[in-house]
Amino acid sequence: MVIWINGAFGAGKTTAAYELHRRLTPSFVYDPEQAGFFLRQNMPQACRTADFQDMALWRTFTYQMLRELHGTYEGTLIVPMTLVNPAYYEEIIQRLTDEGVPVAHCILCASRETILKRLRRRNLGMLGREAFAVEAIERCLAFFGSGVPGIRIETDRMTVNQIVDRIGEACALALSPDRRGALARNMDRLRVAVRHIR
Repeated sequence: MVIWINGAFGAGKTTAAYELHRRLTPSFVYDPEQAGFFLRQNMPQACRTADFQDMALWRTFTYQMLRELHGTYEGTLIVPMTLVNPAYYEEIIQRLTDEGVPVAHCILCASRETILKRLRRRNLGMLGREAFAVEAIERCLAFFGSGVPGIRIETDRMTVNQIVDRIGEACALALSPDRRGALARNMDRLRVAVRHIR
């Protein structure tokens, strides 16, 4: 199974993905953003786009990679990635579904105020580095409100563990209990956040 965790930039996708990974064995977090960074670093400036999702090669690679992993890996694939262009959704998620790959499209929904609060928190109160994410909020909210198929999870008043439990319940997953203390849990989440600073 592929669990695609969608949501606005700053909605908590990566945190939820790695918490789900800790509680689900076997599972693997596949981050398509890494492919986008690779393409940017290995293409001439003239061939790059402002958003790597606009590169047809990124969309093809993401689809092919998930198709290949689904056929060779016995565990659950967890994909934290904002995807709000309807055409790109069709090219990747809908195509995988049409070809028989079980994809659970989980949408982490949140208000504009909550998203801004989370973006500030992950940048120590400064939104200057999050111009792209802030500009994309309305586009994301419009896409998620358009009736796109998926498991909608209203996260404004939910903890990370509650979000993960909701994903597990919706996808009929047998999740291990989280036995970490608060300090260990917070340190684990901080390490994930530091690894994903852009």
